[in-house]
Amino acid sequence: MYDDASYYAFMPSAAPQEERQATPKHKRRQSLLQQPNEDPQANDRTLDAIKESSPNESHDAGPPKATLTRRAQSYSDFHHAVTAVLDEGIDGREEKEESNRRNIKDDLEFANWYENLENDLLDASHDEYTDYQRELDLCSLHLDSLLSDTNSTLDLLSSLSDSFKSVEAQTTAFQKQCEGLSQEQKRLTQLADGVSQNLKYYSFLEPVTRRLNAPGAGSIVRSQDFSSMLARLDECLEYMAAHPKHREASTYRSRYRLLMTRGLTLIRVNFVGGLREIASDVTKRIADRQLNDTTMSALLYAKFRVGASELKEVAQEIRKRAVRAPGAEPGAESEYQSLMNELYTSYSATRGKLVIPLIRKKIGDVAAAPSTSKELVPFARNSISYVRDICSYEYDLWREWFEGEDGLYDFLESACEPLYDHLRPRIIHEVEILKLCELCTLLQTRYMHDQEDDEPLDANELDFSVLIQPALEDAQTRLVFRTQAILRDEIERYKPKPDVLDYPANNHKVSLSGTKSRRPRRQGSIAEPTTPMPKTPMIVEQGDLSPNGQWDFDTQAAFQGWYPTLRKAIWLLSRIYRLVNSTVFDDLAHQIVHSTTLSLSHASSLVPTTHPKTATQADAHLFLIKHLLLLKQQIVAFDIEYVSPDINIDFSGVTNTFYELRERGSLFDPRSLWRHLGGNLLPKVVENMLDAKVELDGRLRQVITTFTSALADRITAPINDAAATTTATATATATKNKNSDQPLLKAVAAVQTLAEKEIPFLRKKLNEYLDDPRTKETLVSAVQDLVLQNYETFYDAVMQKEGADASIGGRKRGKGK
Repeated sequence: MYDDASYYAFMPSAAPQEERQATPKHKRRQSLLQQPNEDPQANDRTLDAIKESSPNESHDAGPPKATLTRRAQSYSDFHHAVTAVLDEGIDGREEKEESNRRNIKDDLEFANWYENLENDLLDASHDEYTDYQRELDLCSLHLDSLLSDTNSTLDLLSSLSDSFKSVEAQTTAFQKQCEGLSQEQKRLTQLADGVSQNLKYYSFLEPVTRRLNAPGAGSIVRSQDFSSMLARLDECLEYMAAHPKHREASTYRSRYRLLMTRGLTLIRVNFVGGLREIASDVTKRIADRQLNDTTMSALLYAKFRVGASELKEVAQEIRKRAVRAPGAEPGAESEYQSLMNELYTSYSATRGKLVIPLIRKKIGDVAAAPSTSKELVPFARNSISYVRDICSYEYDLWREWFEGEDGLYDFLESACEPLYDHLRPRIIHEVEILKLCELCTLLQTRYMHDQEDDEPLDANELDFSVLIQPALEDAQTRLVFRTQAILRDEIERYKPKPDVLDYPANNHKVSLSGTKSRRPRRQGSIAEPTTPMPKTPMIVEQGDLSPNGQWDFDTQAAFQGWYPTLRKAIWLLSRIYRLVNSTVFDDLAHQIVHSTTLSLSHASSLVPTTHPKTATQADAHLFLIKHLLLLKQQIVAFDIEYVSPDINIDFSGVTNTFYELRERGSLFDPRSLWRHLGGNLLPKVVENMLDAKVELDGRLRQVITTFTSALADRITAPINDAAATTTATATATATKNKNSDQPLLKAVAAVQTLAEKEIPFLRKKLNEYLDDPRTKETLVSAVQDLVLQNYETFYDAVMQKEGADASIGGRKRGKGK
């Protein structure tokens, strides 16, 4: 297998050890981080060397391209090559020997040939050992080269590992340095941006100053650049307010505020100028020729709508800045609100010069018309309808000129002044309460917004109730004044005539009138009450009145038999109910009920004295009970809730103190005056809570108690007299007269007779005055209870007397024994 030495010529590792050691090893280039920066030329040479060492490398960083390393050949692969080489050597030697043998010419050459042959044979006999030795030497060299290569590879790998660690450390340090530089770059960039951002709020001052103070600056007010410039001024002002510690921030802020005022003033001047041009054009056209209503309306409203949108946007710039600052005091205006108010005032004055004369002329025509010249309600209806239409047109036009309703209702109120000038004197001079009630009803139902309505008023709709509220307040004030006058004249100061107090004759008249007006009823039907009093509370509405202001037939029938002050009180409450404020109505209602109660009490005291032959004290009591029950029944419908405070000033202490000081002779002594100053010298405010309903209930209970007690006392008068007489003479006659109980028996019999007589009389009287069966039975039961109570008292007194007499007789019999 190893019979030829030429085998070793094909082993690449057979090179001497010295040659392998002399081969230069791969050495990693020095990192750029470790290169000194002192020599710029050395850095350039290093970069050139890097470029030359890798001329074909790409600029992109990344790993080298992968290659497939050839596998080392095994020993069996070399065997065929070595055998072939040895065979070629043997064939060559044989050919050489054959050539030498042919070239032998003499003995000497033969001897040399033979000697060489012997040497060759000897060598051939040792070739196997020699080849094996050479093979061993070759293997030893090969293994030594493998060990050397392995050690060099390990050294190379170790150096590569150290290089990689160094590169990693350098890369980490380089990354940290890059991150630090990146953060520093960001910081510097942010600082530069912040400086630039802050600087723009200061650098904007000069150009905007030149632009606003330049000649003809008002011509740019309606451009978009002007709005942008104002927005930039807002930003600058907000920045200066947010950074008060910046140098010269207060100075720049004051200058920016002056520029803002200058810009908004230019807007005001431009707005007023445009409005004046439109108004002058309209005024000129109106003065040139006579115009009808349609042309006048088109000229007054269509002409003003042409440039409204553009001027509205201009005015909006002021309105956006006329906002009260946060934390401002209540009621304080914003800095630029005065400019906005000037726009409102200018617009209102311009429109007022055009519209108010037309309104005044129209109201004057309505006031001079025959149908409305003397009638309050028709005049109010026609004039208010016209003014409401004008206000609606002006409201729509205002919304096209301005955003919001600030200043709108002030202008509309000025437009309504001609209406107030004509309507207020008519209301003040009106004396008929029915017309005042009709006017209040008209204003409340047609023009006022119902507070109890769940649907809120539309934000884009005119609230005419605000404008008509003064007229309604005037009408309500006049209505309250006339109500108090009627209360004073026709209730408190009412003096009844004798025929008015003719009771129970008036009850018979009511009964006869009710019988005549009643239809025939079938036999067996239930009899109706003779007095047609309403069973439920009734409110006199507008439909209950006849054209002449009086009640209709049904209402008069319902009020028949009522005392005039009661009838007037219910009529007053019905008229003013829901027409005035609830608090005012409650106060008036308490006064009316209180005065009516006093009037009825006074009338009841006059009934028996005015007609002593026909009326008794019982008639007076039943008269008062009847009318108080009617009054209590009727006021239920008016929801009287609040108690009226009756406040008076008591000067009695002042007068008493002065009298006392005069008697003492120290009236002009300052010390005495000063000593009494904190006491009785000052008047006192006395506040009495006047609840008319409580007063009415108390008065009704009082009169019922008086009526039932008087009747019960009249029925039980015999037993009361007998009991008093018996008690007085009991001691003297107890032992002498055994028939002393006869007067008591006669008194009891008299009481039975009176009861049988008075109870039917009581029922008859109750039927004359009252209609409610339960009320009548309640009164009869009350009289019966009082009679029984008086009889029980009498019986207890008699039994107690008999017990005392028995004890006295027993003691006397004991002494006789």
